[in-house]
Amino acid sequence: MKNRLLAGAAGLALCAGSATAQNLVFPVGEGDFNWASYESFAAENDFDGAEITISGPWIGDDRDLVRSVIDYFEAATGATVEYSGSDSFESEIRRAAQTGGLPNLAVLPQPGLLADLAAAGHVAPLGDETEDWIRENYAAGQSWVDLATSSNEQAGGDALNGFFYKVDVKSLVWYSPPIFDELGYEIPTTMEELVGLSEQAIADGFTPWCIGIGSEGATGWPATDWVEDIMLRTQPLDVYDAWVANEIPFSSEAVVNAIELFGSFARNEEWTGMSPAEIVSNDFRNAPDGLFEFPPDCLMHKQASFIPTFFPEDADFDFFYFPPFESEDLGSPVLGAGTAWAITEDSDATRGFIEFLKTPIAHELWMAQSGFLTPHAGVNTDLYADDTLKGMGEILLSATSFRFDASDLMPSEIGAGAFWTGMVEYMRSGDAEAEAEGIQAAWDAIK
Repeated sequence: MKNRLLAGAAGLALCAGSATAQNLVFPVGEGDFNWASYESFAAENDFDGAEITISGPWIGDDRDLVRSVIDYFEAATGATVEYSGSDSFESEIRRAAQTGGLPNLAVLPQPGLLADLAAAGHVAPLGDETEDWIRENYAAGQSWVDLATSSNEQAGGDALNGFFYKVDVKSLVWYSPPIFDELGYEIPTTMEELVGLSEQAIADGFTPWCIGIGSEGATGWPATDWVEDIMLRTQPLDVYDAWVANEIPFSSEAVVNAIELFGSFARNEEWTGMSPAEIVSNDFRNAPDGLFEFPPDCLMHKQASFIPTFFPEDADFDFFYFPPFESEDLGSPVLGAGTAWAITEDSDATRGFIEFLKTPIAHELWMAQSGFLTPHAGVNTDLYADDTLKGMGEILLSATSFRFDASDLMPSEIGAGAFWTGMVEYMRSGDAEAEAEGIQAAWDAIK
């Protein structure tokens, strides 16, 4: 039955009668949920009796959170949805594509995986209407279209293959507000101002940057994030994309320049208080500790949205957007990651689920709980679970472009191999051109 008692993670309740805003209860967060979008969706979509299977990477708390959103789709449409998550999802979905047994919908954490499944004919194209919707309703909408568009066997050419939902942000700089306030520092809005602030910190007797790229067997990956963000701030998007695809060599001037700009921060002992060798051995989880010493050992730390997990419990922190170069005029790019929903068995009900994901409330329900960011311009940002998430959400909404972490998109031998180790060697040698040539040689060897 379309109307029934729900026992989802959020404690939802649906009373008798039609699925209207009045008889749905969601006791999380403050502010106004976009019930009008939900009511309209419910009135237009009836999939009573339909069964949908969804597989994805979300387990534990995230599984409960996505389930709380799915409950609303069920209540609105009468469909029954089964979600299964796995920490080995990527290998399992590839195996299912080869042997049969794909779900009806798949939640894919990598554009490359989405492209592979689409090229093999396992993904239904979402169509021009959804493509136009994303352009019009997502901040930096063309970027999200580009990331999900590739060759699709079912379409006989390029097509939009996925719908991005739940995003992570990497273009962030963390700091301690009380320290900045005491020193009278303002948040920089351009890279030129950020460099100036770093120089001012030195003049005031402080070390401006906390940097560490140690990560046991994955040592070097934090440095790749720096290079990727710098590439987006010094090169047009088509150059970044060509670099990811190795259509321009790793040893090209654009990439070498980005590595050297990273080095102007990370290999500058006056700016980091450490030798390059110490930066390599400094574990990324411990790297921001100096922000919260008294007096502080360092003032700023560039890292993704997850890093507060490793802050002290009583840490007073905030962040700002890693700014663009004013002189380059490349807009406000954001580096990050995200998950894309793909239809792996086409039906009215699976198409309906993609339509549900277009509604603001499908985003607001998770926003109001924990750990969710969205580029959907129609959401009420006051519903974010805390000010940190709200601030990150506003960065997404202000973005003029979005790109995935390049190392995640490159072949694993490069993105999780030669690029990581090449950055470690660059920290030791200081020779960006030589290390970039070595990474390119590794890429040539696997072609």
